[in-house]
Amino acid sequence: MSPLCPLLLALALVAIPGVGGACPAPADLKKPDGTRTCAKFYDKSDPYYENCCQGAELTVEADTDLPFLPSDWRNVISSLVVAPRCELTVWSRRGKGGKTRKFKTGTYPRLEEYRRGIFGHWSNAIASIYCRCPPAPPTPHPCH
Repeated sequence: MSPLCPLLLALALVAIPGVGGACPAPADLKKPDGTRTCAKFYDKSDPYYENCCQGAELTVEADTDLPFLPSDWRNVISSLVVAPRCELTVWSRRGKGGKTRKFKTGTYPRLEEYRRGIFGHWSNAIASIYCRCPPAPPTPHPCH
């Protein structure tokens, strides 16, 4: 096996969205007190995935409904992570207007890669959010 193969594999993994990088894994979105986190937003991304999910952070809990994001977060989100069993709906205009998109559980380090209409993308274009996490299914009790 050529010594070049491991290097090529490492480069391929860096180039795949959601693999590696500075973004946390969806399963890691938990607060120390056990409160469920729905999503985490970042105001910095980069052409290199290992430099994404940087800058200021905004964490939202389950069932957060923000038709009007705070002014310092409106149209600046460029990376995001959605927790397991959660779904994030975003809008391009305040008051849940304009274009909309749903993000399922996962890591989205470069929102430039997600189309918003024909010519746009979702980086620096999110003005409203709704993040929902259905309750976890009850654990079955063993029969006695």
